[in-house]
Amino acid sequence: MAEAMMKQVNGGLAENFGPVFDPTAVVAEPVPPVVTENGHVLKHKTAEKEIVLGKNVHASCFSVTEPEADDEFTGDKEAYMAGVLARYRKNLMERTKHHLGYPYNLDFDYGALAQLQHFSINNLGDPFIESNYGVHSRQFEVGVLDWFARLWELENNEYWGYITNCGTEGNLHGILVGREVFPDGILYASRESHYSVFKAARMYRMECVKVDCLISGEIDCADFKAKLLQNKDKPAIINVNIGTTVKGAVDDLDLVIQTLEENGFTQDRFYIHCDGALFGLMMPFVKKAPKVSFKKPIGSVSVSGHKFVGCPMPCGVQITRMEHINVLSSNVEYLASRDATIMGSRNGHAPIFLWYTLNRKGYKGFQKEVQKCLRNAHYLKDRLLDAGISAMLNELSSTVVFERPQDEEFVRRWQLACQGNIAHVVVMPNVTIDKLDDFLNELIENRSTWYEDGKRQPPCIAADIGSENCVCAAHK
Repeated sequence: MAEAMMKQVNGGLAENFGPVFDPTAVVAEPVPPVVTENGHVLKHKTAEKEIVLGKNVHASCFSVTEPEADDEFTGDKEAYMAGVLARYRKNLMERTKHHLGYPYNLDFDYGALAQLQHFSINNLGDPFIESNYGVHSRQFEVGVLDWFARLWELENNEYWGYITNCGTEGNLHGILVGREVFPDGILYASRESHYSVFKAARMYRMECVKVDCLISGEIDCADFKAKLLQNKDKPAIINVNIGTTVKGAVDDLDLVIQTLEENGFTQDRFYIHCDGALFGLMMPFVKKAPKVSFKKPIGSVSVSGHKFVGCPMPCGVQITRMEHINVLSSNVEYLASRDATIMGSRNGHAPIFLWYTLNRKGYKGFQKEVQKCLRNAHYLKDRLLDAGISAMLNELSSTVVFERPQDEEFVRRWQLACQGNIAHVVVMPNVTIDKLDDFLNELIENRSTWYEDGKRQPPCIAADIGSENCVCAAHK
């Protein structure tokens, strides 16, 4: 009987469906159960979820549900999804209105690129070697890379780079190149470096030395010297911050190089990666700012594309010297290209978005936006101090650091980034004076209630921002 239900196909046996088989019939398939982290199947009942360190996203998720059998005729599912998306868009508009704590430029319009959203654009492999996959945007990617190479003073035939999926990937790649150049090198990074730098050290099993910082957040080169001298027998791989995450401090690249050379580290014994996530694209347009340039003995620079440039998806740019990339790359026959990037598949839309903005704004456009950001950041700092709120603004920075608000709902409303007793606002091109005034007025009004009973006092944050910037009772 079983043999009667089988037929010969391509030299093998395949099931022969009987006359009652209906290929259009809808078969109800069981939805897989939800399994918790400890392996237990979650029963279908509503339960209170514990809120830990903020709101639990699973308390308000958009569930994925199976379409009804007759949905293609009723259109109920399409209507449901349209409603969800409409409500989500409304939420995005409200949250964008109250966004101040994270360095994203939300002032962009890419309507002209909507025509390209129907294509799966993938720049897998080396940007400079076309693979067999033809739906790519390498011509845009290389144009963007050439622009950044000129910005950082490296000739086209002397650089290699690619458009990354985020700033973290740029750091992972830059530090990996340094590790490949110096397999026994020690990674040095200031304590205020982005967490991705220390993630790279863990991933690559690198010895990592954390260097102390000045009160500004800038690397302390005296401590850097002391720690270099403890490891003189090993090459140095250094992460230099072009704007720290919390305080927006810029490490003194020239002093870092001087410290290395004065303590016996010649250029063939160190590799410098510059993490320029936000300020790496702002500093070139600030008068009298120190230069990040490949004319200096640096190995790589990375920036984020979704921060100062403004892009609807996370992305970044990583540039290194051509001489370094061969230690990392290998041929991949399947791609008909070279593998020298962290990720395999890479978003081919991101280079087009970056190319579009670079062409629209150009150097002069970015210079105007940088000046606006710095001017508005000074306005915010001055108004905070005038209101009796401790605040600090580093030179060359648009990150204003101030005392942490006492109300976590206020923190979430304005999406502030906090660390210990301090919070910050990153003044981006989309942050207007009107928006800052709304934030300040609300902060001042709420702050008056936080301390009105006299039982609590505004915190002293002199240890975080310096006594000259702290206006607590002890430092007024």
